Amino acid sequence: MTALAPYANDHKDPNGEGDARPTALKIIRDQGLDGKLRGKVFLITGCSAGIGVETARAIHATGADVYMTGRNQEKGQQVADKIARDGQPGKVVFLELQLDSIAKVREAAANFRKLSDVLNVLICNAGVSFQPKTTTKDGLELNFGVNHIGNFVLFQALKDLLLASATPEFCSRVVMVSSRTHRIATMDLDDYNLEKRGYANVLAYCASKTANIWMANEIERRYASRGLHALSVHPGMIFTEINRDADETVEQMQLDRPEILRHFKSTAQGAATTVWAAVGKEWEGRPGRYLEDCQESQPVGEDGEDSLESGLLESGYFPHAYDKEGAERLWKLSLELIHESDDGDD
Repeated sequence: MTALAPYANDHKDPNGEGDARPTALKIIRDQGLDGKLRGKVFLITGCSAGIGVETARAIHATGADVYMTGRNQEKGQQVADKIARDGQPGKVVFLELQLDSIAKVREAAANFRKLSDVLNVLICNAGVSFQPKTTTKDGLELNFGVNHIGNFVLFQALKDLLLASATPEFCSRVVMVSSRTHRIATMDLDDYNLEKRGYANVLAYCASKTANIWMANEIERRYASRGLHALSVHPGMIFTEINRDADETVEQMQLDRPEILRHFKSTAQGAATTVWAAVGKEWEGRPGRYLEDCQESQPVGEDGEDSLESGLLESGYFPHAYDKEGAERLWKLSLELIHESDDGDD
């Protein structure tokens, strides 16, 4: 199957924030979707700031109902109110979601179900990065617990709505916001809490981004035949609040190297690949893949060859991104950790 790359030329010579690379709203307009998705329902996590806000803004431009989540109700409601003034008829609703607690995730899912019995697209954008050693409310290493387990619990709690909402004309989708940094570390499923080999925040974060890709791959494998597809995306290099706990040395390295700075995107550009994955007609009924720069990513390098110091400027995924056995094992482990049984769809 031919790889999709409609914006390849726009990404050939990046020149920093606001350059020729597409924004999320440009994706909507290029798809001809302004006001065209009335009645469709999207749930987007991590919408208090950054990429999540731009994702929600673009999706609402389609006329769809947008349910936004975040940790801060007051801040999130202000964002929702602002987006609601764009003149489109779709609802804009903000729901509190705490991904570091399995119980709180289930509570948020229950609150969503009180408001809607339809869910066409779930966009898992929220996450943490480069955290100091700490755990979730359930005792899981924070990067793994929030970036993977929290999203996994949310999907499990809403999976039936996604499946029931799928039609031959408009399949349901899950979009996992991952990262090119998956190339730095795969998931060690025998040491997901990093207790045996010692804690390193970079490895913890990067492994959780591999988990995001694996989760999307496994959703695709299990549910594609029932009209539910899943994609994972690298949004690009963006200065956002998620980077607030990044090592100062990494941040300074990025600022001191202009060849890296020109690859950075604005938040509106950073949301473009997510939006393309969520609504792009090219993906209707097509098997989900890992995407970056609004195109299907291609293999590059070998596992263990990359590092943050390299700048991760070259696009592409490493072989472990499509480790089928790893994805299956992660799924089963995740079910065990949240005390749920397999649904028998493998």
